[in-house]
Amino acid sequence: MTTLVYGLGIAGRSTARFLSSHGEPVVLADDRVSVEHQEFASSLGAELFEGPDAAMTCARRMGEFAQVAPSPGIPESHPVIASALRAKVELVSEIELAYRHEQAGGSPRPIVAITGTDGKTTTTLMAAAMLSASGHKAAAVGNTETPWVEVLDEDHTAFAVECSSFRLHYTRDFRAHAAAWLNLAPDHLDWHRDVESYRRAKERIWLAARASDVAVAPVRDESIVASARSTAARVVTFGLDNADYRVENSALVGPIGRIVDVGQLGRALPHDLTNALAASALVLESGLGTVEGVANALARYQHAPHRIQFVAEVDGVSYYNDSKATSPHAAQAALTSFDRIVLIAGGKNKGLDLTSMASQPKRMRAVVATGHSAALIEDAFSGICTVAVAGSMEEAVHAARRLAQPGDVVLLSPGCTSYDWYSNYGERGDDFARCVHNLTKENIK
Repeated sequence: MTTLVYGLGIAGRSTARFLSSHGEPVVLADDRVSVEHQEFASSLGAELFEGPDAAMTCARRMGEFAQVAPSPGIPESHPVIASALRAKVELVSEIELAYRHEQAGGSPRPIVAITGTDGKTTTTLMAAAMLSASGHKAAAVGNTETPWVEVLDEDHTAFAVECSSFRLHYTRDFRAHAAAWLNLAPDHLDWHRDVESYRRAKERIWLAARASDVAVAPVRDESIVASARSTAARVVTFGLDNADYRVENSALVGPIGRIVDVGQLGRALPHDLTNALAASALVLESGLGTVEGVANALARYQHAPHRIQFVAEVDGVSYYNDSKATSPHAAQAALTSFDRIVLIAGGKNKGLDLTSMASQPKRMRAVVATGHSAALIEDAFSGICTVAVAGSMEEAVHAARRLAQPGDVVLLSPGCTSYDWYSNYGERGDDFARCVHNLTKENIK
């Protein structure tokens, strides 16, 4: 059974390595020509198609493949997807392949899964920490930096799987003991054909749910709750109030009572609390964790970088790095966390409406627009506050410094991807932090 692995990024390479190590033949392809790709293919003894004609070559050879495993970076509009569909060759994502191999092993390990427009990685890492604190050897996998197939052969006893829409889009059998859909807002319209395609992909997290499974849904999103209730799974809700898992008397509580005091958490912004509640629901309702383990994990949890991360205070102004906010919906979570903001926003848009970023006018001191979408950011905030335009991160930080006053927050929360100026959001966040730290050095001189 030969698998065509199309796209040789992190997930694609991991998928190819895994299949090859299990004796399953692979053919590799990528739209880019790269010495790295050639060396990787050689290491596996695999045939490689690369460059602008790769999709056409694969189309001619499609009858030779039992399945196509597109990497998460291959959009549904890509020619190889159309070729596979025409030839009725199954499309499978990395998490679908991992799930099938896990089930075929005879002793499948428990799984909790998380999807949503925002908060997926944080909730996944929280859930994995809770599982570990409850006695499991747990791994956070999927859309995190670790593909699931990368650790499937290791001796973990439970998995927390972060499920992007890209990975869910090509699933059929994938099933978790407990699965959470955190929220929904338009995103990734440069990958999905439309918003409905994006929504349908998210909904697949519950596609194979059974009556013994748990669907965790945000109480404030009636459409997600309705989707959960349309499945066979038992539905549990989370939210700041009026939910099964909620905040009450300054504590996170669930059906079992108090879980942990809010004051014990390292950070307690509204979205931090809802992420913690969702993770608690997953781990406790699945029966995989203990209240003590959940509480200990939350008290010790350190947020990942580039997520409303404090960088420094300069001249009475606090600088925060929220480079992970690559959509307007993600940026709004940061914008509602502070009262007087000089926002640095922009980058490569994903086909989204950026005007929703201007939904907090009373909080805005000024905006510095950057990157390919600078004009769209300008338009979004026109008439709301002062808008400056910067041609580099260094210019943006200096402009923000001039516009900010003591007590303000300078917030990098771009609402766009980083792929105009940077290779990833981490590189962008690091550059922002470097520029901010340079301000502190200038003050010392």
